[in-house]
Amino acid sequence: MRTHLEFSSPAFDPMPGEDEETNPGIFGKRLAEFLATQFAQRGRGDGAVIAEDWGWMVPLENEAFPLWLGSSSHEAPPDWLVFIEPSKPMIRRLFRKIDTTQVVEAVAEELEAILSQAGGATRLRWWNDLDSGRN
Repeated sequence: MRTHLEFSSPAFDPMPGEDEETNPGIFGKRLAEFLATQFAQRGRGDGAVIAEDWGWMVPLENEAFPLWLGSSSHEAPPDWLVFIEPSKPMIRRLFRKIDTTQVVEAVAEELEAILSQAGGATRLRWWNDLDSGRN
């Protein structure tokens, strides 16, 4: 399942002092705001972004389970990483299993299209949760 998208784009230069909201050297607010706006226009969110220590969270609309994007600088700008959560094909919610595959894949397709067409992304490379080193 495609969940992590690494790419390059000069369109999301860091804002002065933005890493004070995350951690030193962690950027991606401009990227998160861009994604939040793009997904809100498609009915998948409200345009909100949330600062986290690892980068920026973009909540997405989904009734069946919590769904969000994470964005952060990867190595150093202009290299970026966006990941989709949940990143596993099955999750548990209220004592039942939910297949996330179709929803996550639809978000992955939208994400790639948005970044390729409007975000100036090049060198796109997808990987999955297992490739990330997380278990």
